Amino acid sequence: MSLAYNELKPGTYVVFEGQPYEVLEFNFLRMQQRKPVSKTKLKNLITGKVKEQTFHQSDVLEEAGLDKMESCFIYEAKGAYWFNEVGNPKNRFSFTKEEIGRGAEFLKPNMEVTAISFGGKTINVELPIKVAYKVTEAPPAIKGNTAQGGDKLVTIETGAKITTPLFINQDDIILINTQTGEYVERFKE
Repeated sequence: MSLAYNELKPGTYVVFEGQPYEVLEFNFLRMQQRKPVSKTKLKNLITGKVKEQTFHQSDVLEEAGLDKMESCFIYEAKGAYWFNEVGNPKNRFSFTKEEIGRGAEFLKPNMEVTAISFGGKTINVELPIKVAYKVTEAPPAIKGNTAQGGDKLVTIETGAKITTPLFINQDDIILINTQTGEYVERFKE
């Protein structure tokens, strides 16, 4: 399906320069005495790189035909992150940390993810947005250290370091936004 330059919106998948991209930001600008343009921020779904791109009235983009498959993270070995299709463990595939991007530090064994395919090839995985993790290391809160808002750096079960409020302790379960890497809240069962 073809999309005009003004039909793009955040979350839309398009084919640009032969590769699939996700539209992260979209601004439609009408400038006096000039033709309107759309300024976008696009994320390449294969390389993970983000670029700014301006589209004009004459530009027509193709909507990217992406297939999604429920998958499961199995393990990491020698820099390769291995996954398999849910219900079909023989269908295995892997990505490097660079291909997955920031989400790699939030993968834990048996975590369900969504694999994205473009043109019959699995190109990336999407993690759930909010995931619960156990805090494995948390420095004690230092009394009087609240002038800067009262934050501290803790380590979660995957080894990632997260900034949390001072009241978070070792063995607490916390929710993390895997897209931003930010603390959301203490997990309540």
